[in-house]
Amino acid sequence: MGFQSFVAQRYLFTARTARLVKIITGISVLGIAIGVAALTVVLSVFNGFNGLVTSILVGFDPHVRIEATGNEGIPEYQKLASFLEDEPQVAAFSPFVSGKAMLFTATSRRVAVIRGIDAERIGAVSGLKEKLVLGNLWAKDNASSVVLGLALADRLGVVVGDSVTAVSPAGAERAALGLGQPILRRLCVVGIFESNNRDYDISYAFVPIQVAQRLFQMGTAFSGVEIRLKDIDESQSFKRTLERRFGSLFSVFTWYDLHRDLYSVMQIERWVAYIILLLIILVASFNLIGSLAMSVIEKRRDIGALRAMGATRGDIVRIYLLEGFYVGLLGSIIGSFIGSIIVLAQEKFHLVPLDPTVYIISAIPVEMHFLDFVVVGLGALFVSTGSAIYPALRAAAVMPAEAVRWE
Repeated sequence: MGFQSFVAQRYLFTARTARLVKIITGISVLGIAIGVAALTVVLSVFNGFNGLVTSILVGFDPHVRIEATGNEGIPEYQKLASFLEDEPQVAAFSPFVSGKAMLFTATSRRVAVIRGIDAERIGAVSGLKEKLVLGNLWAKDNASSVVLGLALADRLGVVVGDSVTAVSPAGAERAALGLGQPILRRLCVVGIFESNNRDYDISYAFVPIQVAQRLFQMGTAFSGVEIRLKDIDESQSFKRTLERRFGSLFSVFTWYDLHRDLYSVMQIERWVAYIILLLIILVASFNLIGSLAMSVIEKRRDIGALRAMGATRGDIVRIYLLEGFYVGLLGSIIGSFIGSIIVLAQEKFHLVPLDPTVYIISAIPVEMHFLDFVVVGLGALFVSTGSAIYPALRAAAVMPAEAVRWE
């Protein structure tokens, strides 16, 4: 430990320090601790909600989705299927057909996304089967059956066993000109799912893949392929592998790409919360500026003595910067401890509960990340050390001859 660090600690913790300076320094430490604790708790809540959202989305969506760039379907599908079967990263894959259609009942109508799927393979790539709240998937792939989202079924006013009519936009222009009939398909509701994602629950309807191919006049083509990997963390690298292997034959999206806007908003909210709560630490640093400025006045003779003994202006600056650093370090340690206790208590005892009949969870989710403690701690140290710059420069400007004149 250099003499600058020794002197800085003596100035902060010695019993000879003026009582008022000690009180103001203590308030600074407390303010930084409160700011760090608040930041730790808030970031842990953001982590908890981020993890919850990810589990909901990934539990229903595939890890990687391939989509055709045109209306003709996936080109060279057999070549793609052979590649996926031989790829060790792939756990399962399933083709699909997708398009928009109008769903009619006797009393209601709604535009929906019709997704044609293979009932035998979909369970390996999607959580649709686990999200069924009523009924089941169809037994035959050519059956005129449909599984609706809960909100969509409610809007249409149907339950399991009722029928809906799907009207495809394919051929609609010919029908409007009187050159043909619109493509209609009467479907029996065999299941209702709830994914906890309102975008899906209010707009998605799943049908057998052959039914969707006929509805959208796709022939034997597929709109895309959904892929489940053995390791979700490999999604981005597998996307790059597909793009290198097949070029621009089709578009590739990871689970993150499918919800990029949502995650971008969550990330912005996280940084805004970080900056706002960092202001608490910044306010506490004003007290630190005051206490260190008072310390310069109180220790003026000591500073002069140090200068007379050979200490340079840089040494004096470092002493006061270290004082600011130590105040920030102490506040960060105390705040991190308090914050972690609060987070652990919420995780174990549900201090802030939620109504499970209204929300899908019984308490506010929290999740601690070590990196958050590092970022928050570094932010507090940066602010507290920066607050010591002005007092440090004032201390360095003390003239040794004037400071020790009356000694």
